[in-house]
Amino acid sequence: MATVLLATDADWLFDEVDAALADETTTVHRVRAGRMVLPAVKELDPDLVVLDLQIGNLGGVATSLALRQEEDMGRLEPRKVVMLLDRQADVFMAQMARADGWLVKPVNSVRLRRAARTVLAGEDYFEGMLEPAR
Repeated sequence: MATVLLATDADWLFDEVDAALADETTTVHRVRAGRMVLPAVKELDPDLVVLDLQIGNLGGVATSLALRQEEDMGRLEPRKVVMLLDRQADVFMAQMARADGWLVKPVNSVRLRRAARTVLAGEDYFEGMLEPAR
């Protein structure tokens, strides 16, 4: 059974992610603020963390960096992170946040399931790659 932790304060986004990923083998848990992610990760030990870019008082980028810092310090086991971006221009921030994958909203169930399966299989999943520097 896979466990997914979603961090979003948007009810509609939770509904979409839950509908896309939850089934008899996958459970989706939700927190409504970025500051709640680290305690939830320690409690639930999710296989996948899905971060909305805009999460109340601590956004998805800062939350992803906080998770990565805890992993780098050996205080947390590494886990997969997918970010849900607001626009194409946010791809750079997802890269800097060391996300394993990202999608640009609006998301749909097919793309979200593909992203989850891909990162859980150990590969990166990127929508909207940055163009090479010129």
